[in-house]
Amino acid sequence: MRALDDKDRQILDLLNKDARMPLKTIAGHVGLARSSLRERVSRLEAQGVIKGYRVEIDYAAAEAAPVSAFLLLRLKKTPDYELVARIAAFDEVRRCASLAGEIDILVELSAPQMSGLNAARDRIATLDGVRDATTLLVLDDIC
Repeated sequence: MRALDDKDRQILDLLNKDARMPLKTIAGHVGLARSSLRERVSRLEAQGVIKGYRVEIDYAAAEAAPVSAFLLLRLKKTPDYELVARIAAFDEVRRCASLAGEIDILVELSAPQMSGLNAARDRIATLDGVRDATTLLVLDDIC
């Protein structure tokens, strides 16, 4: 293994501060051509000096990704336009659809956090006129 020189240490320092820094930017900072820098980084990786690259996650920010669910509602009586209007007034409600069959209304909910989604679901499920509510949590939007 070849000893590290000043350029290698500068490269490592820059990558340590920002592992996603473009090679072109690093090359400019250390005074190398991009191709020379690429060779040095590859050598440092091959020698095990650079073991990998990582991501730092701000979990509070990640929680800001909205969560969604569908509520399947059975009503005590249909139609119940007043109840539908109360449901539609919730901030978390994205869409309501009247269905044929055992389920009367499909409600799509979205909230910034699971706690908000749960609270909306509980408030809707306990409205006078709702006989039964089933929650289907959306795991991933696939199309």
